Amino acid sequence: MNLFEGLDAHWMWIAIGLILAVLEMLLPGVYLIWLAVAAIITGVLTFGLDLALPSQIVVFVSASLIAAFSARRFLKDSPIESSDPLLNQRGTRLIGDTAVVTQAFDGGSGRIKHGDSEWLAKGPDLGIGTRVRITGNDGAILIVEPAVMLPPPGESPSGEGGGGD
Repeated sequence: MNLFEGLDAHWMWIAIGLILAVLEMLLPGVYLIWLAVAAIITGVLTFGLDLALPSQIVVFVSASLIAAFSARRFLKDSPIESSDPLLNQRGTRLIGDTAVVTQAFDGGSGRIKHGDSEWLAKGPDLGIGTRVRITGNDGAILIVEPAVMLPPPGESPSGEGGGGD
């Protein structure tokens, strides 16, 4: 007794295509969807042309290769843009921010406090309490330089009045 005796081949291909499409939604990887498309195309062609099993397999393999390589080329030419490309790069997101030295820099390394967390950092020798600007990162180690603080409006950098009397 054959389990699939009462089912037409085109319905099997369409069902396989739908199952692969659902799996793509559950396990996103942008690959199963192209196999799903190929299976549905095979089901439609099998329904319309009444293909034998060897022909169905050739159509499925061909459609899978065409769909996968076409998608690869399309995605290479116009990649999917992220709305937040630095989402998982926390050190890179901090570039340009200021922080405070919490452990003096000796020999080019120390610790800084940014927000509510402390980070290892590299930079010139600095004392505790010095404000620094984050200029880069090397993995989880931030690269810093002393922050140049601007004087309040109306004052000259030397601390004298702002007027030209």
